[in-house]
Amino acid sequence: MPVIAVEYTYSDTTAAVRDTVRPDHRAWLGGLVDAGTVLSTGPYADGRGALILVAAADAETARALFANDPFAKADLIESARFTEWTPVMGAFSATES
Repeated sequence: MPVIAVEYTYSDTTAAVRDTVRPDHRAWLGGLVDAGTVLSTGPYADGRGALILVAAADAETARALFANDPFAKADLIESARFTEWTPVMGAFSATES
């Protein structure tokens, strides 16, 4: 199955609300990690966004799934980019079909 790189960009103006919604966001992501859908996730060091690696059929499938993210539902994501990525070596190459 392809890996989709989901890149979130956040606005400084939503930082306080993100702090409030973050526990729900992380619980939602944790369920996807447990299901094997999210391979890895974490914020960028500068706090301006996050990278989430997702096992999904294609970018549109991942986009539909991530509409359920509590951050998305609370309109806390300035932009989201969904890019199909083909890992050929390393930790995530085993997910390639």
